[in-house]
Amino acid sequence: MTATDINDHQPYVTDDAHGPHYHFMLGDSCERLAEVPDNSVDLSVYSPPFDSMFTYSPTERDVGNCASREEFLAHYRFIIDHMLRVTKPGRTSAVHCMQIPLLKARDGYTGITDFRGQIIAEHLAAGWIYYGEITVDKNPQIQAVRTKAQGLMFAQLRRDSSKTRPALADYVLLFHKPGENEVPILPDITNDMWIEWAHPVWYGIKEMDTLNPAPGTDEADERHICPLQLDLIERAVRLWSNPGETVLSPFGGIASEGYVAVKHGRRYIGCELKPSYWKTGVSNLDEAERALNQGSLFEVS
Repeated sequence: MTATDINDHQPYVTDDAHGPHYHFMLGDSCERLAEVPDNSVDLSVYSPPFDSMFTYSPTERDVGNCASREEFLAHYRFIIDHMLRVTKPGRTSAVHCMQIPLLKARDGYTGITDFRGQIIAEHLAAGWIYYGEITVDKNPQIQAVRTKAQGLMFAQLRRDSSKTRPALADYVLLFHKPGENEVPILPDITNDMWIEWAHPVWYGIKEMDTLNPAPGTDEADERHICPLQLDLIERAVRLWSNPGETVLSPFGGIASEGYVAVKHGRRYIGCELKPSYWKTGVSNLDEAERALNQGSLFEVS
């Protein structure tokens, strides 16, 4: 279905793709999440868009296209409320984020704004229980090359180190829906794996271990999508869901969370606003289905 948004005059398209283990919805997650039944999701894993004006898509339906942090949080709160409604009591929402730099050209000075803290505050206000977080180690040299942050450059270190700073870590914020979990989660991991994953800092998450974003990129894109690392998603899926359970992402992108969830025998529900990302996500989900089926054939034989 195609319609034209009144405010931005951009075509708004909805569609649905189904597989044996997934349902991937094209459209505005504020609207499409209303189709997900109450208390039906076992785990959500996702990264919200970082508030930045017209970068991933030109439509004003894109929650990232906000003129201010306050506007972004007001829009994001609708998603947080939906997530609380659809999640089963006692189950987890794992939210990936990072702190957002302040830029001299845009903000008048350089610094860091506490995006992580604001996400936590919004979840608490909506009724979630904040019960833990993981810091994800990042390589400062890779970050310096990718972001061109002056505070990470060798030149700044040798010129005046008062303006240097460490690389920005990623975070996985863990929220519980109030209530008792009715079905115990029994992870298929060893004690040694748990010792590693129970550390407050996750090391060894390869920054380039992602699905290929290129097929979903439009020529006019101002910013290219940055998919979550597959290993990070895998840890979340295996720790906080059982095989056969449902994993949700309200900002599906190219369906990285769904790809991992399906490959590990879970069901996936996702929403994505941008058609090019959604189409790529459908291909990735179909590939995950094939991999799952191939694995099942080997197990039988």
